Amino acid sequence: MPRRRRRKSRNGIYHVILRGANKQEIFHCDEDRHRFLNTLLKYKIRTEMQVYAWCLMDNHLHLLVKEGDESISLVMKRIGISYAQYYNWMYRTTGHLFQDRFRSEKVEDLRYVLAVTRYIHQNPVKAGMVQSPDEWEWSSCRGYYGRSVSPSGLLNERFVLGMFSESKPSPREAFREFNERSNEDKCLKPFEREKKRLTDKEARVEILQILGAVSIPQVKSLPREERNYLLRKVKKIDGVSQRQAARILGVSPNLLFKA
Repeated sequence: MPRRRRRKSRNGIYHVILRGANKQEIFHCDEDRHRFLNTLLKYKIRTEMQVYAWCLMDNHLHLLVKEGDESISLVMKRIGISYAQYYNWMYRTTGHLFQDRFRSEKVEDLRYVLAVTRYIHQNPVKAGMVQSPDEWEWSSCRGYYGRSVSPSGLLNERFVLGMFSESKPSPREAFREFNERSNEDKCLKPFEREKKRLTDKEARVEILQILGAVSIPQVKSLPREERNYLLRKVKKIDGVSQRQAARILGVSPNLLFKA
């Protein structure tokens, strides 16, 4: 069945979602996240794209962007290939990192620009990972609150803040109140709603059920086939990230990923 042609936005603004193949994690550490954001900055500069919001989760990411000299399809393809090459080199793996092509929706109404920005920033809150959107380091939220975000020069916040230009005491304060307001925003979703992340204590209980008679310290010393069999079952536990499972089991994230 042929792919449906991507619908063009009249103003060039899109909400973009990129997700890992089979829901796998695409970011295992801070270095991975910094690498992706710097790649995004490189192509922003090269194509004169505008970046209004972002949020990097473990196995997917959200962007709110306005395309520049290149179409959104082409620039996202370049970004995806560049990061996948880094990832495959970093973790000594091969194959597809991202699931199919990215998903996107047109954002042509100014009110929807605000809704999408809030939706992106509240992703970690609604996933139960933080209490407030500015607690999540890997989104553009802190930049809107007047704090520094990395890399410098990536965020174009003036467009969104300009919608609060008449607000008192300041546009940033008005945006913050809007950004943290309870809502039922329904935007493009990468897949079913994120399940709440388990605590280490809760994750350990789930992992022990998988291991059966094998204790946690014994896992890394098991024969390879038996160890990988158990690791593959652990990776399927809802609410437990691969990095979290690796930490509990005392194995490297790379070993868990390759199992």
